[in-house]
Amino acid sequence: MFCKASLITVALALIAAASPVQEKSGIRIPLQKRSSLTNADGTFNHEKAIISTAKTINKHRANLINLEKNVGRHAFNEGAEIKPLAVVPTANLTKRQSEPLTDEEDDLEWAGTISIGTPGQSFLIDFDTGSSDLWVPSSSCRSSTCSPKKKYTASSSSTSSKKSGSFSIEYGDGSTVSGPVYTDTVNVAGVTVKNQYFSPVTTLSSSFAGDPIDGLLGLAYPAISNLGENPFFNTAIQQGAVSEGVFAFKLASSGSELYLGGTDDDLYTGSIEYHDVDTSTGFWQITGAKAYVGSKAVVSNFETIIDSGTTIMYGPPSAVRTFYKSVSGSAVYDSENGYYSFPCNSPPTVSFSWGGKQWEISAANFNLGETSTGSGKCVGALAGQDLGLGNNVWLLGDSFMKNVYTAFSFDDDAVGFAELA
Repeated sequence: MFCKASLITVALALIAAASPVQEKSGIRIPLQKRSSLTNADGTFNHEKAIISTAKTINKHRANLINLEKNVGRHAFNEGAEIKPLAVVPTANLTKRQSEPLTDEEDDLEWAGTISIGTPGQSFLIDFDTGSSDLWVPSSSCRSSTCSPKKKYTASSSSTSSKKSGSFSIEYGDGSTVSGPVYTDTVNVAGVTVKNQYFSPVTTLSSSFAGDPIDGLLGLAYPAISNLGENPFFNTAIQQGAVSEGVFAFKLASSGSELYLGGTDDDLYTGSIEYHDVDTSTGFWQITGAKAYVGSKAVVSNFETIIDSGTTIMYGPPSAVRTFYKSVSGSAVYDSENGYYSFPCNSPPTVSFSWGGKQWEISAANFNLGETSTGSGKCVGALAGQDLGLGNNVWLLGDSFMKNVYTAFSFDDDAVGFAELA
């Protein structure tokens, strides 16, 4: 998604394997992990969290606009609406066969290297299961935001082809990511597709200033594509570049990877528990979820979008209020942005279930940091926020995904979870 693209880069970036390794039927992509919403002193970075929430709202606003254009409003979840742009607060912030992923900002986005064109031009890309387009900066982008980034030069690629139409995403700070539409050869860790639609953007939102990523590669369904074309992995399936229409993530403090064309059984134990998704919405959206505090299901029968491009977890405000009522000692921390606190010395045991195993979130992954040094109150990684996605839809981002091995299957239209090895 677009929500994680402009936060402080910290020294915790962990570089995984330098080159992709082909194994079994798929391809490994080591991922670099990029800054959390927790400050170095263990306190909650409130300002950064507010910015992250605004970007999440605007990313899904754009997805709903695309879904309405491509499919029609009948595909919306009940209660979904295209919300007004959320204003991104001004802040003095400087700013994943298997592909190694790097955490570029300590759990805020997951990035790996791809190439576009012939010969290939390399870019550091955020892999996002919550959006469906590929874009990188164009050599025609002259802004200060573009200047430090790698740029695509169409004239340097023998396989480049300009198409009609344009690509555009609007951001709450009044800026945009926009540009023309091209097709070219795209290579991700040895998975090569031809004539992939993407945009070399000529304007780049100031939201991306200081962010080490160059662009974004969406991994959701075509229904939410702004380009109205198949995303990269769907093209790979169509062209036979992968043996299975499955990709999978391990997102962790080390050894993170995106696996294309199957699952990497070295990274999980037991079997993968798959659940069907509602493909009409364009998202990796699973129905029939329950949220637990301890052994008690406190909210039931809701829908969940699994999104590697969102840092934390969000639910409808009323449902999240009900959730925290079962957390001993919890209190409202920021009513406007839906954040709650809990006693740091007695964190809740939080888990989600879709009719099978209860998938638990570790105390560390649920804790965004102390409200202030020595307060003894910590902020929870579940916030109550109306993202416009529907009145019974939750969004589960990295705070959930870091606890499980997650597989996304276009072959079966399902998302699966397994225990990390």
